[in-house]
Amino acid sequence: MQMVVDSFRAKGKLFKKMQEINPKELGIRNKIKMYKATDTNGYFWAIFAVSQKSRLLMKDVHKFEEIYAKLTILCDHNFKHKFIFIDAPLCSKAKDAFKQKGWKLN
Repeated sequence: MQMVVDSFRAKGKLFKKMQEINPKELGIRNKIKMYKATDTNGYFWAIFAVSQKSRLLMKDVHKFEEIYAKLTILCDHNFKHKFIFIDAPLCSKAKDAFKQKGWKLN
């Protein structure tokens, strides 16, 4: 969580509240870190942190969209911002697909 907070703080973004969500609560087995955060303006953020060795492909974009849909149902609201930290190589088509679906990449 500290890496996520430090990255946003470097960009000038502060959060009032940040809560980690366990993937088992959503019924998924992926090794992914998920956070639900509220910024100082009162907007909700869905933050995902992914660390893997293999390249992220288009099928992974669909997988993250499904995880995001489950997260909105669990939290009972939509998020203003969707942010994903990726520590792996990223396919150019997957990068474009993430941006088209409203994700912000880091």
